[in-house]
Amino acid sequence: MKVVAIGGGTGLSTLLRGLKYFVPDIIQDLTAIVTVSDNGGSTGILRKELNIPAPGDVRNCITALAEDEDILTKVMQYRFEEGEGLKGHSFGNLFLTVLTKITGDFLEAVEITSKILKIKGHIIPSTDSMVNLVAEFTDGNIIKGEVEITEYGRKLIAKIKRIWLEPEDVRAPQKAVDSILDADMIILGPGSLFTSIIPNLLIKDIRDVVLNSKAFKLYICNVMTQYGETDGFTASDHVKALNKIVTGDEESTFLNAVLLNTTIPPDEVLKRYLKENSEPVVADVGNLSRMGLTVYAKDLLDEGNYARHSPKKLDAAILEIINNLKVHAV
Repeated sequence: MKVVAIGGGTGLSTLLRGLKYFVPDIIQDLTAIVTVSDNGGSTGILRKELNIPAPGDVRNCITALAEDEDILTKVMQYRFEEGEGLKGHSFGNLFLTVLTKITGDFLEAVEITSKILKIKGHIIPSTDSMVNLVAEFTDGNIIKGEVEITEYGRKLIAKIKRIWLEPEDVRAPQKAVDSILDADMIILGPGSLFTSIIPNLLIKDIRDVVLNSKAFKLYICNVMTQYGETDGFTASDHVKALNKIVTGDEESTFLNAVLLNTTIPPDEVLKRYLKENSEPVVADVGNLSRMGLTVYAKDLLDEGNYARHSPKKLDAAILEIINNLKVHAV
Protein backbone atom coordinates (compact mmCIF):
# COMPACT_ATOMS: atom_id res chain seq x y z
CA MET A 1 0.00 0.00 0.00
CA LYS A 2 1.40 3.36 -1.09
CA VAL A 3 -0.26 6.30 0.66
CA VAL A 4 -0.22 10.01 -0.14
CA ALA A 5 -1.62 12.47 2.41
CA ILE A 6 -2.45 16.00 1.24
CA GLY A 7 -3.02 18.97 3.52
CA GLY A 8 -1.27 21.16 6.05
CA GLY A 9 -1.52 22.65 9.52
CA THR A 10 -1.80 20.59 12.68
CA GLY A 11 -4.28 18.19 11.08
CA LEU A 12 -1.82 16.68 8.62
CA SER A 13 1.02 16.43 11.15
CA THR A 14 -1.34 14.68 13.61
CA LEU A 15 -2.25 12.15 10.93
CA LEU A 16 1.38 11.55 9.93
CA ARG A 17 2.52 11.11 13.52
CA GLY A 18 0.40 7.95 13.69
CA LEU A 19 0.74 6.66 10.13
CA LYS A 20 4.53 6.46 10.39
CA TYR A 21 4.16 3.44 12.68
CA PHE A 22 2.54 1.55 9.76
CA VAL A 23 5.71 2.02 7.66
CA PRO A 24 6.97 -0.26 6.14
CA ASP A 25 4.92 -3.26 7.32
CA ILE A 26 1.48 -2.01 6.25
CA ILE A 27 2.27 1.15 4.29
CA GLN A 28 5.10 0.51 1.87
CA ASP A 29 5.58 4.17 1.04
CA LEU A 30 4.18 7.28 2.79
CA THR A 31 4.29 10.72 1.21
CA ALA A 32 2.89 14.02 2.50
CA ILE A 33 2.17 16.86 0.10
CA VAL A 34 2.09 20.04 2.14
CA THR A 35 0.69 23.51 1.51
CA VAL A 36 3.05 26.51 1.51
CA SER A 37 0.51 29.35 1.43
CA ASP A 38 0.59 30.19 5.16
CA ASN A 39 1.48 33.84 5.84
CA GLY A 40 1.12 34.05 9.62
CA GLY A 41 3.55 34.13 12.54
CA SER A 42 7.19 33.13 12.07
CA THR A 43 6.40 31.65 8.67
CA GLY A 44 4.84 34.88 7.43
CA ILE A 45 7.80 36.98 8.53
CA LEU A 46 10.32 34.70 6.80
CA ARG A 47 8.21 34.61 3.62
CA LYS A 48 8.01 38.38 3.48
CA GLU A 49 11.57 39.22 4.43
CA LEU A 50 13.49 36.42 2.71
CA ASN A 51 11.22 35.50 -0.20
CA ILE A 52 10.90 31.76 0.46
CA PRO A 53 7.88 29.42 0.46
CA ALA A 54 6.16 29.05 3.84
CA PRO A 55 8.25 26.61 5.94
CA GLY A 56 5.99 26.16 9.00
CA ASP A 57 3.63 23.38 7.90
CA VAL A 58 6.51 21.57 6.18
CA ARG A 59 8.54 21.71 9.42
CA ASN A 60 5.65 20.30 11.45
CA CYS A 61 5.23 17.40 9.03
CA ILE A 62 8.95 16.60 8.98
CA THR A 63 9.08 16.40 12.77
CA ALA A 64 5.87 14.33 12.81
CA LEU A 65 7.50 11.72 10.55
CA ALA A 66 10.81 11.72 12.42
CA GLU A 67 11.80 8.14 13.24
CA ASP A 68 12.48 9.01 16.86
CA GLU A 69 11.04 12.20 18.31
CA ASP A 70 14.20 12.81 20.33
CA ILE A 71 16.11 15.92 21.30
CA LEU A 72 16.85 16.88 17.69
CA THR A 73 13.14 16.91 16.90
CA LYS A 74 12.51 19.06 19.95
CA VAL A 75 15.21 21.43 18.74
CA MET A 76 13.47 21.76 15.37
CA GLN A 77 10.19 22.61 17.11
CA TYR A 78 11.77 25.02 19.61
CA ARG A 79 10.22 28.50 19.49
CA PHE A 80 12.18 31.47 20.79
CA GLU A 81 10.31 33.33 23.53
CA GLU A 82 12.73 36.24 23.75
CA GLY A 83 15.43 38.00 21.81
CA GLU A 84 15.15 40.95 19.44
CA GLY A 85 14.38 39.59 16.00
CA LEU A 86 14.21 36.01 17.29
CA LYS A 87 11.12 36.11 19.50
CA GLY A 88 8.29 34.08 17.99
CA HIS A 89 10.47 32.28 15.47
CA SER A 90 10.70 28.49 15.35
CA PHE A 91 14.24 27.13 15.09
CA GLY A 92 13.04 24.66 12.45
CA ASN A 93 11.70 27.50 10.29
CA LEU A 94 15.04 29.28 10.55
CA PHE A 95 16.91 26.04 9.76
CA LEU A 96 14.87 25.45 6.59
CA THR A 97 15.35 29.08 5.60
CA VAL A 98 19.14 28.90 6.00
CA LEU A 99 19.32 25.66 4.00
CA THR A 100 17.18 27.21 1.27
CA LYS A 101 19.54 30.18 1.04
CA ILE A 102 22.63 27.93 1.03
CA THR A 103 21.34 25.48 -1.59
CA GLY A 104 19.19 27.95 -3.51
CA ASP A 105 16.43 25.34 -3.57
CA PHE A 106 13.57 24.98 -1.08
CA LEU A 107 12.88 21.39 -2.20
CA GLU A 108 16.51 20.42 -1.54
CA ALA A 109 16.35 22.09 1.88
CA VAL A 110 13.31 19.98 2.75
CA GLU A 111 15.06 16.79 1.57
CA ILE A 112 18.21 17.51 3.58
CA THR A 113 16.20 18.24 6.73
CA SER A 114 14.19 15.06 6.20
CA LYS A 115 17.39 13.01 5.99
CA ILE A 116 18.83 14.61 9.13
CA LEU A 117 15.72 13.66 11.12
CA LYS A 118 15.54 10.22 9.44
CA ILE A 119 11.86 10.56 8.64
CA LYS A 120 9.73 7.50 7.80
CA GLY A 121 8.37 8.78 4.52
CA HIS A 122 8.65 11.76 2.22
CA ILE A 123 7.65 15.41 2.59
CA ILE A 124 7.02 17.36 -0.61
CA PRO A 125 5.82 20.99 -0.69
CA SER A 126 2.88 21.35 -3.09
CA THR A 127 4.93 24.00 -4.91
CA ASP A 128 8.32 25.62 -4.44
CA SER A 129 7.00 28.93 -5.77
CA MET A 130 5.92 31.91 -3.69
CA VAL A 131 2.12 31.86 -3.59
CA ASN A 132 -0.63 33.85 -1.93
CA LEU A 133 -4.10 32.56 -1.16
CA VAL A 134 -6.88 34.89 -2.38
CA ALA A 135 -10.61 34.65 -1.69
CA GLU A 136 -13.69 36.42 -2.96
CA PHE A 137 -16.47 36.67 -0.38
CA THR A 138 -20.20 36.73 -1.01
CA ASP A 139 -20.26 40.49 -0.30
CA GLY A 140 -17.94 41.07 -3.26
CA ASN A 141 -14.79 41.84 -1.27
CA ILE A 142 -11.55 40.17 -2.36
CA ILE A 143 -9.13 39.37 0.47
CA LYS A 144 -5.49 38.30 -0.02
CA GLY A 145 -3.53 36.17 2.48
CA GLU A 146 -4.41 33.08 4.48
CA VAL A 147 -4.52 34.89 7.83
CA GLU A 148 -6.45 37.83 6.40
CA ILE A 149 -9.04 35.51 4.80
CA THR A 150 -9.76 33.77 8.10
CA GLU A 151 -9.88 37.08 10.00
CA TYR A 152 -12.30 38.59 7.48
CA GLY A 153 -14.49 35.48 7.69
CA ARG A 154 -14.66 35.87 11.46
CA LYS A 155 -16.49 39.16 11.03
CA LEU A 156 -19.42 36.97 9.88
CA ILE A 157 -20.29 39.54 7.21
CA ALA A 158 -19.97 37.11 4.31
CA LYS A 159 -18.78 33.62 3.38
CA ILE A 160 -16.10 32.47 0.96
CA LYS A 161 -17.53 32.38 -2.57
CA ARG A 162 -14.39 31.64 -4.58
CA ILE A 163 -10.76 30.94 -3.72
CA TRP A 164 -7.57 30.83 -5.79
CA LEU A 165 -3.80 31.21 -5.72
CA GLU A 166 -1.75 34.09 -7.03
CA PRO A 167 0.00 33.44 -9.29
CA GLU A 168 -2.50 30.87 -10.59
CA ASP A 169 -0.08 29.08 -12.94
CA VAL A 170 2.41 27.75 -10.35
CA ARG A 171 3.63 24.21 -10.88
CA ALA A 172 3.88 21.30 -8.48
CA PRO A 173 7.21 19.48 -8.09
CA GLN A 174 7.38 16.47 -10.38
CA LYS A 175 7.96 14.26 -7.32
CA ALA A 176 4.57 15.31 -5.96
CA VAL A 177 2.84 14.45 -9.22
CA ASP A 178 4.65 11.11 -9.48
CA SER A 179 3.80 10.14 -5.90
CA ILE A 180 0.09 10.73 -6.53
CA LEU A 181 0.23 8.77 -9.79
CA ASP A 182 1.83 5.87 -7.95
CA ALA A 183 -0.46 5.95 -4.90
CA ASP A 184 -2.91 3.26 -3.84
CA MET A 185 -4.62 5.62 -1.38
CA ILE A 186 -4.92 9.41 -1.28
CA ILE A 187 -5.95 10.98 2.02
CA LEU A 188 -7.23 14.55 2.25
CA GLY A 189 -7.43 16.10 5.71
CA PRO A 190 -8.01 16.51 8.49
CA GLY A 191 -7.32 20.23 8.63
CA SER A 192 -8.65 23.65 7.73
CA LEU A 193 -10.71 23.16 4.59
CA PHE A 194 -9.99 26.43 2.78
CA THR A 195 -6.53 27.20 4.14
CA SER A 196 -4.82 23.80 4.58
CA ILE A 197 -6.40 21.31 2.16
CA ILE A 198 -7.81 23.28 -0.76
CA PRO A 199 -4.65 25.37 -1.43
CA ASN A 200 -2.89 22.19 -2.59
CA LEU A 201 -5.74 21.39 -4.97
CA LEU A 202 -5.64 24.89 -6.47
CA ILE A 203 -2.39 23.88 -8.16
CA LYS A 204 -3.48 22.49 -11.54
CA ASP A 205 -0.85 19.73 -11.67
CA ILE A 206 -2.04 18.32 -8.34
CA ARG A 207 -5.73 18.85 -9.01
CA ASP A 208 -5.58 17.05 -12.37
CA VAL A 209 -3.58 14.09 -11.16
CA VAL A 210 -5.80 13.63 -8.07
CA LEU A 211 -8.91 13.74 -10.25
CA ASN A 212 -7.56 11.18 -12.72
CA SER A 213 -5.83 8.92 -10.21
CA LYS A 214 -7.16 5.37 -9.79
CA ALA A 215 -6.21 5.45 -6.09
CA PHE A 216 -8.78 5.13 -3.31
CA LYS A 217 -9.54 8.71 -2.22
CA LEU A 218 -10.48 9.32 1.40
CA TYR A 219 -11.51 12.60 3.00
CA ILE A 220 -11.17 12.92 6.78
CA CYS A 221 -13.72 15.50 7.88
CA ASN A 222 -12.94 17.85 10.76
CA VAL A 223 -14.48 17.29 14.19
CA MET A 224 -15.59 20.93 14.49
CA THR A 225 -16.48 23.72 12.10
CA GLN A 226 -13.84 26.43 11.84
CA TYR A 227 -14.79 29.94 12.81
CA GLY A 228 -14.35 32.25 9.84
CA GLU A 229 -14.08 29.44 7.28
CA THR A 230 -16.70 26.71 7.57
CA ASP A 231 -19.33 28.19 9.89
CA GLY A 232 -22.50 26.09 9.67
CA PHE A 233 -20.93 23.49 7.34
CA THR A 234 -22.13 19.89 7.50
CA ALA A 235 -19.87 17.02 6.43
CA SER A 236 -21.44 17.05 2.96
CA ASP A 237 -20.82 20.81 2.68
CA HIS A 238 -17.10 20.11 3.20
CA VAL A 239 -17.21 17.52 0.41
CA LYS A 240 -19.12 19.88 -1.90
CA ALA A 241 -16.44 22.54 -1.43
CA LEU A 242 -13.76 20.02 -2.40
CA ASN A 243 -15.80 18.82 -5.38
CA LYS A 244 -16.23 22.38 -6.63
CA ILE A 245 -12.45 22.86 -6.72
CA VAL A 246 -11.53 19.48 -8.24
CA THR A 247 -14.43 18.62 -10.58
CA GLY A 248 -16.07 22.03 -10.97
CA ASP A 249 -19.40 20.62 -9.77
CA GLU A 250 -20.42 20.45 -6.10
CA GLU A 251 -22.46 17.29 -6.65
CA SER A 252 -19.91 15.46 -8.82
CA THR A 253 -17.53 13.85 -6.36
CA PHE A 254 -14.01 12.60 -7.03
CA LEU A 255 -13.79 10.94 -3.61
CA ASN A 256 -14.50 7.32 -2.71
CA ALA A 257 -15.09 7.63 1.02
CA VAL A 258 -15.43 9.99 3.97
CA LEU A 259 -14.28 9.33 7.53
CA LEU A 260 -16.46 11.07 10.13
CA ASN A 261 -16.40 11.57 13.87
CA THR A 262 -19.71 10.70 15.56
CA THR A 263 -18.93 11.68 19.17
CA ILE A 264 -19.98 15.01 20.71
CA PRO A 265 -17.29 16.62 22.90
CA PRO A 266 -17.92 16.81 26.67
CA ASP A 267 -20.05 19.77 27.81
CA GLU A 268 -17.14 21.71 29.32
CA VAL A 269 -15.16 21.43 26.07
CA LEU A 270 -18.16 22.10 23.86
CA LYS A 271 -19.14 25.27 25.74
CA ARG A 272 -15.71 26.77 25.12
CA TYR A 273 -15.89 26.07 21.39
CA LEU A 274 -19.45 27.37 21.11
CA LYS A 275 -18.27 30.67 22.61
CA GLU A 276 -15.78 30.82 19.75
CA ASN A 277 -18.57 30.19 17.20
CA SER A 278 -17.32 26.67 16.46
CA GLU A 279 -19.65 23.68 16.65
CA PRO A 280 -19.51 19.94 15.92
CA VAL A 281 -19.68 19.13 12.22
CA VAL A 282 -23.02 17.48 11.49
CA ALA A 283 -22.42 13.97 10.17
CA ASP A 284 -25.14 14.02 7.48
CA VAL A 285 -24.47 10.47 6.37
CA GLY A 286 -27.55 10.31 4.16
CA ASN A 287 -26.41 13.21 1.96
CA LEU A 288 -22.95 11.70 1.62
CA SER A 289 -24.36 8.28 0.71
CA ARG A 290 -26.56 9.86 -1.96
CA MET A 291 -23.37 11.27 -3.49
CA GLY A 292 -22.19 7.67 -3.89
CA LEU A 293 -19.63 7.86 -1.09
CA THR A 294 -18.75 5.13 1.38
CA VAL A 295 -19.09 6.59 4.87
CA TYR A 296 -17.01 5.45 7.83
CA ALA A 297 -18.65 6.99 10.91
CA LYS A 298 -16.78 6.36 14.15
CA ASP A 299 -15.81 7.74 17.52
CA LEU A 300 -12.63 9.61 16.61
CA LEU A 301 -12.65 12.16 19.42
CA ASP A 302 -9.53 12.71 21.49
CA GLU A 303 -9.72 12.91 25.28
CA GLY A 304 -8.74 16.12 26.98
CA ASN A 305 -9.50 19.82 26.68
CA TYR A 306 -9.67 20.05 22.89
CA ALA A 307 -12.24 18.87 20.37
CA ARG A 308 -9.96 17.18 17.88
CA HIS A 309 -9.10 13.79 16.42
CA SER A 310 -7.45 11.18 18.60
CA PRO A 311 -4.33 10.06 16.72
CA LYS A 312 -4.80 6.48 17.99
CA LYS A 313 -8.48 6.30 16.99
CA LEU A 314 -7.73 7.92 13.64
CA ASP A 315 -4.94 5.44 12.93
CA ALA A 316 -7.15 2.48 13.89
CA ALA A 317 -9.89 3.69 11.54
CA ILE A 318 -7.47 4.14 8.63
CA LEU A 319 -5.93 0.73 9.29
CA GLU A 320 -9.42 -0.78 9.09
CA ILE A 321 -10.02 0.97 5.76
CA ILE A 322 -6.65 -0.23 4.41
CA ASN A 323 -7.43 -3.80 5.44
CA ASN A 324 -10.86 -3.57 3.75
CA LEU A 325 -9.19 -2.40 0.55
CA LYS A 326 -6.73 -5.30 0.68
CA VAL A 327 -9.56 -7.79 1.14
CA HIS A 328 -11.49 -6.40 -1.82
CA ALA A 329 -8.34 -6.37 -3.94
CA VAL A 330 -7.79 -10.10 -3.46
